[in-house]
Amino acid sequence: MMIIIDYDTGNTRNVKNALDFLGVENRLSADPAEILNADGLILPGVGAFKKAMDSLNERGLVPVIKQAANAGIPMLGICLGMQILFDKSYEFGESTGLGLIAGEVVPIPDNLGVKVPHMGWNQNRSQQADPLADEFNNQFSYFVHSYYVKTAPENILSAVNYGIQIPSIVRKDNVIGFQFHPEKSGEVGLNGLSKFKEMVENADYSRN
Repeated sequence: MMIIIDYDTGNTRNVKNALDFLGVENRLSADPAEILNADGLILPGVGAFKKAMDSLNERGLVPVIKQAANAGIPMLGICLGMQILFDKSYEFGESTGLGLIAGEVVPIPDNLGVKVPHMGWNQNRSQQADPLADEFNNQFSYFVHSYYVKTAPENILSAVNYGIQIPSIVRKDNVIGFQFHPEKSGEVGLNGLSKFKEMVENADYSRN
């Protein structure tokens, strides 16, 4: 069972519709027991970093998500859900994230000659070999964001150019992030979700 973590972040329904279309058994849930017993987890997100973290904290889900990640359960963060996987963000002041991948979330500079927010289609370029990154290499996906992740190169599987290099797919072990919206990226996005499904099916982890 794939669990979409439900914490009032906006795009959960679209993610669920995409998984339903692919025939992936899934459920929206904020129940810690269901999250810890999931085969795979999706952490969606739309909006502001601090509000998302406040919502997770209010529901007592921060330690649950960390426990699931440490147990090796495959986890996919989408857009804001990717950003909160990191240590901290400077959106509307400094806020602490989940700390599952080392790095920070900073504003896209406003002096690059590009519009902020980064909104629309952009072309992914693989930075290192990985089944998920390979699926998106040279393919266009749909972005909507004003902040981006700064992290070590070994965590970046794919990136796009938007005046600067913006990580579009990140990974540390079983924890993965898509900065773009796969559920809004047509067939390419659905293929990416299918690859994550395959990763979940092939995962080897302990629930201890």
